[in-house]
Amino acid sequence: MSTATTIRTGATIAAALYTVILILLGLYPSQFRYLFAYIPAAVGYGVIVFDKWAWRWPVIHRFTGRPWVAGTWRVMLSPSPASRIPEGGDRGPIITYMTVEQTFWSLYATLRTKESTSRSSNATIDSPENSGIAEIGFLYDNTPRAEHQHRSPRHEGACRISVAGLNPRTATGHYYTSRFTAGDMDFTLLNRSTDYGTFAEVQAADPEHTTS
Repeated sequence: MSTATTIRTGATIAAALYTVILILLGLYPSQFRYLFAYIPAAVGYGVIVFDKWAWRWPVIHRFTGRPWVAGTWRVMLSPSPASRIPEGGDRGPIITYMTVEQTFWSLYATLRTKESTSRSSNATIDSPENSGIAEIGFLYDNTPRAEHQHRSPRHEGACRISVAGLNPRTATGHYYTSRFTAGDMDFTLLNRSTDYGTFAEVQAADPEHTTS
C-alpha cells in the first residue's frame, strides 16, 4: 500500500469511527455545545480533502510549493546516438504521451507509444525550499505489444524530469533503460484529463496531430 493510500485510508477510518462513537454517545453535531467534539473528525476528513484537492487551490498552492503536473503531456523522445536500439527499432525523434495522476502525497505516470506502455513503479517530487525548480523522478516497467516483443522485450527504466513553477506547461527530462538506451525528453502539457486509455485515443485529442 502506498504512503498516500495509507494516509487517506487511516484518516477516513479514524474520522468515521470517531464520528460514529460520538453519535452513539448522544453527542449530536446539531447541538452547539458538542460541535467542538467533532473537530478531530473534521481534521481527518480535512486530510483527505487536502491530499486530493485543496493542496492545489490557488492560495494554498503558494504555501505547499508543489508543482501541479497532473494531466496528459505530449512527450518528444530523442534517443542518444549511443543507445543500443535493435534493428528495426525507432531511432527517433519519437512522439509519445504521458498521463500523470497526482495527489499531494502520490504520483503515478503512464507513458504510451505506438508500440508499448510504461507504468511507474515508484515516483517522487523533490521541491527544494525557496526554489522554483522541482525534480520529478520515477522508475518504470515497460511492456511492449506482443507483436513487437521479438525485438523489443519487456524492460525497466528510470526517468528524471525538471519542471519550473507551480503550474508548469512545459518540462524537460532524461530517461535510461535496462536495454542500454537513453535519451532526452521534451514535454508539452495537452490538458488536465487523465482518462485516456490508449495511445490512439490520446493522439486523437492532440491538436498538433489532428491539424497536421
